[in-house]
Parts: sequence; structure tokens; C-alpha cells
Amino acid sequence: MGLTRLVGANIDIDLTSRGRISWKQDVCPWNEKEGADLHQCAIKDTSLCAYFCGLEYPDTVVCCYPDDNPCK
Repeated sequence: MGLTRLVGANIDIDLTSRGRISWKQDVCPWNEKEGADLHQCAIKDTSLCAYFCGLEYPDTVVCCYPDDNPCK
């Protein structure tokens, strides 16, 4: 069975759960550097973070912060 890559997903992706989840979650390196909790990887109907390079199965965010995004 092959894989199909579907373009145009409209989803929310972030690393800002503030302990409200039961699984391990890394911290966004941009938020960590700024001591903030406002940067998100993808915001539904709005935008993608400039450093967001995609997802790897099952739930790993690929991030290039603080370097330029090689995926663009």
C-alpha cells in the first residue's frame, strides 16, 4: 500500500499545552528563547510558523529555529 500526500491541511499545531496533557511534550525553542508561550507551528485558518518544516509520524514537529527554513 502506497502513501498519498495531500496538500492544504488546515490544522492547529503547537507545543504550548502548559502541562494540560498527559504525554511528554517538548518546548518550542523560539518560545523557550523568548521566555514566552505565544509562538505556534500552525494556526488553523491563519498561518504557518516561519520555522515549521512539517511533521514526522506519529507526532513529531520538524523545526529549523533559529535557522532559515530550508523547506520553503
